[in-house]
Amino acid sequence: MDIKDIISKTDHTILSPAVSKADVEKACYDAIRFGAASVCLPPSRVAEAARYAAGRIPICTVAGFPLGYSEPGAKVYEARHAVDAGADEIDMVINIGLVKDGRFGDVLEEIKRVKDACRGRVLKVIIECCLLTNEEKLRMCEIVSLSGAGFIKTSTGFSGGGATREDVILLARNCAPHVKIKAAGGIRTFEDAADFIKLGASRIGSSALLRLAAENKDDGFIEDKDKPSLY
Repeated sequence: MDIKDIISKTDHTILSPAVSKADVEKACYDAIRFGAASVCLPPSRVAEAARYAAGRIPICTVAGFPLGYSEPGAKVYEARHAVDAGADEIDMVINIGLVKDGRFGDVLEEIKRVKDACRGRVLKVIIECCLLTNEEKLRMCEIVSLSGAGFIKTSTGFSGGGATREDVILLARNCAPHVKIKAAGGIRTFEDAADFIKLGASRIGSSALLRLAAENKDDGFIEDKDKPSLY
């Protein structure tokens, strides 16, 4: 699996609280230049990212991020507002406390409400594997499969643990065939990304891989001096 194949499955992610307009433009440019699957930005930056990218790269953002314990109505609003602003994909965080309480029906209902708010856009459900038991992960495979969401995602990267090979294998074996897997959190090398893809991930979330691609002199990508206009 070569670098271009890996990047074509990568959501280029910048979710720092200090993301600036210049960061947004660079992230969009890099995602376009390298052929990423999407660029994932904070909700408040979606509109300007959509204007800057002008349809050349899917725009992804988040709802209930990173802790997941906001009210369902707040997540619904975030998803709806993001779609109106130009988002093509939404990564939502489940309410992990509800999982701990065994309130899986409520978790399912929340995901369905957010999916409706996405109005046909791609929905990825972040279950934060590092905070769940294996039994809870298995239940979430069932819930996400029932919800109609397109993806189950391992991690936010903000809760002390990221993607593991064991979790990707578990999700791949126990989700319905229509549910794809996004591995995210701590993926900083092409070797690791390739492993996750081979184990069943269809998407990788990473802030590091495009930087590595830029450092590779024999990758065949557009040079910075040939930067095309995005306007």
